[in-house]
Order: sequence, then C-alpha cells, then structure tokens
Amino acid sequence: MYLWIKALHVMAIISWMAGLFYLPRLFVYHAQVGPGAQSETFKIMEAKLLRVIMRPAMTVSWATGLYLAFAGEHWRDGWFHVKLALVLAMTAAHSYDAVLVKAFAADANRRSHVFYRYLNEVPTLLMIGIVTMAVVKPF
Repeated sequence: MYLWIKALHVMAIISWMAGLFYLPRLFVYHAQVGPGAQSETFKIMEAKLLRVIMRPAMTVSWATGLYLAFAGEHWRDGWFHVKLALVLAMTAAHSYDAVLVKAFAADANRRSHVFYRYLNEVPTLLMIGIVTMAVVKPF
C-alpha cells in the first residue's frame, strides 16, 4: 500500500506544482489588462485553477505526505524537518496566491506584472529545496 500512496503523492504534487507555476503567470497577464472581457476571463481561469486543481492537489499532497512520513518513520530525520519547513512555505505561497485571486476578482490588484514575474519564481526555489531533501536526504 505504501508504494501506491507514494505514487498518488507524486501525482498530487505534480498537479499542485503545475498550478503554483501557472497561477502567478496568469497574474502577470491579468495585471497587464484593464477592466473588460479579458479581465473577466482571467478571473474565471484563476478561480477555477485554484478551486478545481490546486486546492484538491494540495490536500492530497499533504494527506499522502503525512502518511508517508509516519509510515516510513521519516519524521525522525533531519532532512524531513527541512522538507517540512519548505512544504509549509509552499503552502504559504499557495495561500498568498488565494488572497491574490480574491483581489483580482474584486478588481483590487495593486501590483504590477513585474511583481508577479518575481512571485512566479518562489515555487521553483521551494521545489528545488523540497526535491533535494526528498531525494538526496543530505542529513
């Protein structure tokens, strides 16, 4: 059962990461348009990406990840503590994206597209650390 849950964990992470990479990219484009039909399309895309893909994928990632950590007794390892801290940071990035979706939906965005271009790099940096901890297990 452990390997099936591990496979589900990897699938959920791939889906969650896809959303974490794509949503800030949508913000980049959304920040460049004014009110109108194009903005309304972005609002729908952002809300659905968050609600239909990202939240369920994050939930499954957490549930399966916690199962794997306890079943494999990884919670005792130093690398796991670092990975967990990075996953918490990833979850915070996800939560911040959700706040931004609400701001865009209310036409209350106050940031430029350049801000969102930088924001788009945060999940990448966190992913590098998470994957390094999970695969290399340096300590």
